[in-house]
Amino acid sequence: MSTSEKLPIVALVGRPNVGKSTLFNRITKSRKALVDPTPGVTRDRHYDRVTWENKSFVLVDTGGIDDNPEDLLVHHIKEQALAAIEEADIVLFLLDGKQGVTPADWEVVELLRRTEKPVFHIVNKVDSPENELELVSQFYELGIDKLWPLSAEHNYGFKSFMDGLCETMPAEAIDLDLPEGTIKVAFFGRPNVGKSSMINKILGEERMVVSDISGTTRDSVDTLVSRGNYNYLFIDTAGIRRKGKTKEKLEKFSILKSLAAMNRCDVAVVLLDAEEGITEQDTKVIGYVLDEGRGLIVLVNKWDLIENDRKRQEEVMAEIGRLLPFVGFAPLLKVSALTGYGIKLMFPTIGSVFRQYNATFPTSALNRLLQDATEQHSPPIYKNKRLKFYYTAQVGTCPPKFVIMTNSSKGVHFSYERYLINRFREGLGLDKVPIRILFKDKTAQRKKK
Repeated sequence: MSTSEKLPIVALVGRPNVGKSTLFNRITKSRKALVDPTPGVTRDRHYDRVTWENKSFVLVDTGGIDDNPEDLLVHHIKEQALAAIEEADIVLFLLDGKQGVTPADWEVVELLRRTEKPVFHIVNKVDSPENELELVSQFYELGIDKLWPLSAEHNYGFKSFMDGLCETMPAEAIDLDLPEGTIKVAFFGRPNVGKSSMINKILGEERMVVSDISGTTRDSVDTLVSRGNYNYLFIDTAGIRRKGKTKEKLEKFSILKSLAAMNRCDVAVVLLDAEEGITEQDTKVIGYVLDEGRGLIVLVNKWDLIENDRKRQEEVMAEIGRLLPFVGFAPLLKVSALTGYGIKLMFPTIGSVFRQYNATFPTSALNRLLQDATEQHSPPIYKNKRLKFYYTAQVGTCPPKFVIMTNSSKGVHFSYERYLINRFREGLGLDKVPIRILFKDKTAQRKKK
């Protein structure tokens, strides 16, 4: 029995300055800005996974989705709402309690009224029971039965709203049909990169709808595959369209549908286009894979189109190496969904990534490895004291996670951390998956006792 969790997409819609970002940070329990840089990956982060009393969902701040300052205000909000209606599972429409009803509010309410999806009309900037009646009553002229008063900044009414939101979400689905030990593999990439064709070629039969029309796969499609003694769940996701190539804002929500599918997989397979090369959107998707801590395989598809062009081959591989230096551990395969070139390597590669992804190691072996590493390359000096590493242990899998107790976690420079990660990779045979090392102060542990 395994969990097959499809996270709902919850979209925040509203005019500028109504408090969307503040509410986003309140719900995600974060005070960070909505731009969250990851080393080697440039992308704006306007979404986050949220868990509230055992209910999980993906929250999206639409204010940061394809925000075009040249749009007229009403037109812009209208398109955001249309995108949310089309692809989100639940819409949160934020109203400004202090500014009152505006023409844009009327337009969006009319749009949302036509959808059968749950819509929460939230009156923000209501910070006390004393001004609730005054600020909320003016919005009843919109013909809304249920209004949710709250203050995103001061937390007033927040718990009641979150409880109401989570009540609309179904319980997490438990898939009883998947055989135990099934390896879940999700395929990601831009439209027309060949995801469905690749799965069909791997399966040897037409299980997916293959079309040259972008956006054929608007949601994930699952296929259970048995091969030898192993079972695989192949998840074909919606195409992630290149930035600047889309006029429909709903495509941005299709990306989030794919990201929700990422939560369900063990191994993410990201397809690149050999003819077009790697794009910024490709690096963003790979960045999301790293954020989620999934196993990663990179496929350079349509290799047949450049098989006789050695110069182009070298250019593509050099470009990938330059733009993806932070995922050097991920297997990189040159393949063709059309001819089948390189496909025979898929199952062995998936298997090796999955085994490393779930690998566990005895504490004694880890401590010997740590001792050898520090003897070969002494830890640096921090605040006139040599860093000491006392012991290490594995604290998790998927991907493998290790904790190292030290006399100063703040003194571990990223270069020495990278050295230890490389030594752990080499010593443990974890050359195909991300690994995480956490440094904790031994003195802090004593204080807890």
